[in-house]
Amino acid sequence: MGGDFAPNNELEAAVLASKELPPHIKIVLFGDSNIAKKYFTEKGADPNIFEYVHTTDVIQMGEHPTKALSQKPNSTIALGFKYLKENAIQGFISAGNTGAMMVGAMFSVKVVPGIIRPSIGTILPKLNGSLGFMLDVGTNADCKPDVLYQFGILGSLFAEHVYKINKPRVALLNIGEEAEKGNLVSQAAYNLMKESKDFNFVGNVEGRDLFNEKADVVVCEGFTGNIVLKACESFYGMLKRKNKSDEFFDRFNYEIYGGTPILGINSTVIICHGISSPLAIKNSLLLAKEISEANLPDKIKEAFN
Repeated sequence: MGGDFAPNNELEAAVLASKELPPHIKIVLFGDSNIAKKYFTEKGADPNIFEYVHTTDVIQMGEHPTKALSQKPNSTIALGFKYLKENAIQGFISAGNTGAMMVGAMFSVKVVPGIIRPSIGTILPKLNGSLGFMLDVGTNADCKPDVLYQFGILGSLFAEHVYKINKPRVALLNIGEEAEKGNLVSQAAYNLMKESKDFNFVGNVEGRDLFNEKADVVVCEGFTGNIVLKACESFYGMLKRKNKSDEFFDRFNYEIYGGTPILGINSTVIICHGISSPLAIKNSLLLAKEISEANLPDKIKEAFN
């Protein structure tokens, strides 16, 4: 029931994902089950292949996240986190209120002990056809050096266990490659990272290196990461408006990858764009499966234990 085009986009995504997921994996839908079953019947899909948690209570986009979660315990997001906390589901996805998703993740399934701040990241399409990962892209606008160091661990684990990259190369995004470049936080983070035995640190990279093969994981604070993310989205959008198509730049379409996982919490949570299309939500479901099967939350807990 969350997102700008709910519930149709979510329900169409469920149908698309059900065709690609193995039969033993169940999609659980939180929301008005009557609307869902009617939609599936009208579209010629079998309503019985899905499971339902019925509620008509929804946290709207403009509501205060913390207040809404406490005042609406039967909302789709609140119930989703309740089921996730109780291990009744293995992953939770929403295109709804982003703040409520973050608050629910941190205070319901909770942050992994030892992690200072959880993080969200984004895909970096590489010119050679591979994928990289950048974090943080908006959750943490200001970061201290030890937080950036932990992002290196989180990004490395994600790249290794989800993208199957052996010994991922982790780099710090900076205004120059030299160790002394950047602001005081960047310099201090570099000095921490260069001694790391927790990940394969390869030094600083500049903005022009994001899409080449210098690094598999790029670490930055959320302020910079969000600007990079939005600039890439804008560039892709302008190409589409000019009816330009290119094999590499077409890979900047967020729909291909779906939402972004919250790294550093005790379960699998994926936040989707409010404007997410059925394709984007479908791919978020597939990503949740990959993260769950990789046991990524457990790998993170082991690393920080």
